[in-house]
Amino acid sequence: MIKKIALEEHFLSPGFEDYWQTTAGEITPDVFRQAVARLGEFGDLRIAQMDRDSIERAVLSIAGPGVQIERDTAIAVRRARESNDFLAREIAKRPGRYSGFAHLPMQDAKAAAGELERAVRELGFVGAMINGHTNGQYLDHPSLYPFWERAEALRAVIYLHPADPPAAMPVLEGTYGLRRATWEWGVETGSHALRLVFGGHFDRFPHATLALGHLGEMMPYLLWRFDSRASFYGVKLARRPSDYIRDNIAMTISGMYAAEPLNCAIDAVGHEHIMFATDYPFEPPDEASTFIDHVPLAENVRADICFNNAARLLGLPA
Repeated sequence: MIKKIALEEHFLSPGFEDYWQTTAGEITPDVFRQAVARLGEFGDLRIAQMDRDSIERAVLSIAGPGVQIERDTAIAVRRARESNDFLAREIAKRPGRYSGFAHLPMQDAKAAAGELERAVRELGFVGAMINGHTNGQYLDHPSLYPFWERAEALRAVIYLHPADPPAAMPVLEGTYGLRRATWEWGVETGSHALRLVFGGHFDRFPHATLALGHLGEMMPYLLWRFDSRASFYGVKLARRPSDYIRDNIAMTISGMYAAEPLNCAIDAVGHEHIMFATDYPFEPPDEASTFIDHVPLAENVRADICFNNAARLLGLPA
């Protein structure tokens, strides 16, 4: 097995179970308890799984929306800080195996910017994970420009993780199995990222870096169409949409363990922008590792996807 850095590896801070349960789906109480137990465990169980899969380092991030669904901004600010402090204490116990993405109170752009800087400079985190919109507000909103200014200055990667849309998609009403992880989250998250691209976000913040799971939430498949329609509709951008997707957006293989989408993403954006992730504990880590270890790839490409790209992008030890 080849050595790996895994980027979308989840945990829960104490008292965050209710936040996570809002997007946990229709699972039985027993499955819920098992998931919470795995999310709250940082010791032998998680490390043993990493060892089996040759994962040298896991970048840990909060599961679910966390404080982003909190209506009281003061509570969101306080609890985000508490969660980051909790994670920092766990990382300090195993600094050679764990790194962290900050959890941020996006209700308040200045508070989120300050907490991101604290997490990066004082706690040693490598960026932040943002779980979709915050009470209906997306990341392109002008009120969040102070946050993006700070993220760009810090060269902090912002990992955009799926969340439930603000309202259920009418087209999915009456269906079973298409909501959330099957289809809905990909449409919501890909659309969120495209708001940034088509809205000129990366002209305003050319050094900002966004990361997406699931091999880019279907975007690599549609690059030609994005460029074609942007030209057709007269979208005012300095460059083509595909240029921003290639230059400002990185992606991981989380939850996409098939050769066809991986090869599409490599051809579309270049393997240098693709990294490894397992989505622990929501996807079987063994499946992710077995896939990337054996899918036909040049060995230098495999090494870059599994380890080198993340080490370079996040500033982690090689």
